[in-house]
Amino acid sequence: MELPTVNLKTILLVHWLLTTWGCITFSGPYPWANFTILAVGVWAVAQRDSIDAISLFLGGLAATIFLDIVHISVFYQRAGFTDTERFGAGMAILSLLLKPLSCCFVYHMYRERGGELLLHIGFLGPSQERSDYQTIDSPEAPTDPFVGSEGRGHSPQGY
Repeated sequence: MELPTVNLKTILLVHWLLTTWGCITFSGPYPWANFTILAVGVWAVAQRDSIDAISLFLGGLAATIFLDIVHISVFYQRAGFTDTERFGAGMAILSLLLKPLSCCFVYHMYRERGGELLLHIGFLGPSQERSDYQTIDSPEAPTDPFVGSEGRGHSPQGY
């Protein structure tokens, strides 16, 4: 199934807006974690060919999923929220729910920029790793284009 094309700027804008609204209710580590990762996302937008920037943004998004779960579960109050605080909590939860989808889109962008599969697990199938270089323990002998040129009527030239 092909993912629809989503711009990285759109992902950043949506998460920035939801994080800003989430900061109405949650303070402290919630804005620090999320805005730091969004800053890495701005770096990924600025350097379109950088695999490092997009991979750090992808890893940061994945980490903030865990951090948001912990932060929201610790600081969410069942009662006593005003309407504004309930709105902020809802936007933080919506941001959390959208992050796995954003991770899928960012991972697709990571692969487009030349990144490789992050986890090589044997049961997923054979590795698609291709290299132009011959490994040292390869049983194949390297082909030498100059071997056998004496037998074809060519004489080596001396200097």
